[in-house]
Amino acid sequence: MVRWVKDSHEKYGEAVRLAPSEVSFTSGETAWQDIYGFRTGRNKSIGHYLKDKKWYFQSANSVDSVIVADEAGHSRMRRNLSHAFSDKALRVQESVIQSYVDLLVKRMSEHAAEDKNMDIMTWYNYTTFDIISDLTFGEPLYCLRDSVKHNWVSITFKAVMATSVHASQNKHFAFRYMDGLRGLFQDSSSPIRARFEFLQRAHDQVGKRLAKFDSEKEGGRADFFTHIVNNQEKEATRLSRDEMDSNAVAFLIAGSETTATILSGATYLLLRNPFVYAKLAASIRSHFSSAGEITIEEVNKLDYLIAVFQEALRYYPPVPTGFPRIVPAGGDHISGHYIPGGTSVYCSQHAMNHSERNYKDPELFVPERWLGEERYKDDNKSALNPFSFGPRNCLGKNLAYAEMRLILAKVLFAFDLELVEKERDWMSEQKVFTLWDKGALMIKVKPIQRS
Repeated sequence: MVRWVKDSHEKYGEAVRLAPSEVSFTSGETAWQDIYGFRTGRNKSIGHYLKDKKWYFQSANSVDSVIVADEAGHSRMRRNLSHAFSDKALRVQESVIQSYVDLLVKRMSEHAAEDKNMDIMTWYNYTTFDIISDLTFGEPLYCLRDSVKHNWVSITFKAVMATSVHASQNKHFAFRYMDGLRGLFQDSSSPIRARFEFLQRAHDQVGKRLAKFDSEKEGGRADFFTHIVNNQEKEATRLSRDEMDSNAVAFLIAGSETTATILSGATYLLLRNPFVYAKLAASIRSHFSSAGEITIEEVNKLDYLIAVFQEALRYYPPVPTGFPRIVPAGGDHISGHYIPGGTSVYCSQHAMNHSERNYKDPELFVPERWLGEERYKDDNKSALNPFSFGPRNCLGKNLAYAEMRLILAKVLFAFDLELVEKERDWMSEQKVFTLWDKGALMIKVKPIQRS
């Protein structure tokens, strides 16, 4: 689907009507602001572009999370949750994040010692899920400790898949009709069950965490629910119990699957581009003399590492489709095009990021484009917004950047990596169900020998 959208934009231009009430944009310098930006001046009188809920992951309890809520609900929830995702909270949480990254490195060392190939995609998933579970509830899933995929990890993508199936059926009645007659989505019952199972697990875990909060005097490290409960006294920041459940679901999916996706994508792109890989590895290994020096603060000083992730996010955005919004009732102009009210509109990230309209050599993986290289001086860098844009951008953006930079820096400081299936095009074989449906990414791990 995302490749068809890209081809459609190449054929028809920056604004393409993909369905009777659905328009996709790749005009990065204007569409992000027009659809997602702050409503000021003339735009303020037009009204808000509300989320098109048919396309978003909604919790099985039908109660909106901060991702899907209306403007009032979003404002209230974001005021509560912003404390948990602040820079101050991230500094407090760093020791937790570091402990899981170090455990990943230990597991990679064990694979290397036994000369075993490793599915790095799965191990990135273990790492990000353990981290987000501990940051949310104060307890991991122990995927890394036990070297086992917790059932919660197994059902995560199925739960996301259920939302994609529902979105297609809700938007296009014919899909429901065909599914009933022909079993178009033959395995849809499994993802739908996974969606409800995911909510039930989140509900149970929230209950367990709240019970601990009630029965014990809080002390030590704060997790997300410490901040949530501490902000319950004021009505302006209060969350209902159902909203706590829905947001826990959102944290676990957005905080695990997407970060593991970009880590996997960046690793694959590096190993398919040996010059970039060598340059990044050298920059990391020359900056640090020991693994203990690798901190969130220090990795944020590595310009080439930052550029590698910017380019990986451009080339392989974790959410390759878009973040659909509904045009206000009176209609509006987006990138100079009049769009009637009620139309679902969005910036298609994969198409936008691979458009020659926005980037020179869009099919090449070139981190140098983000470092001022002359050949790429005219790139429309404002088109890149992998965490969305405006007042409803991703709350966890800073956490995601910290995790991905820290993990890759520690991995490449400790190991050289090599693709096992060098001829396999790992990316082109993937389907999209809101997120990329990733296959195994097999690598060989070789420890760096230091004197």
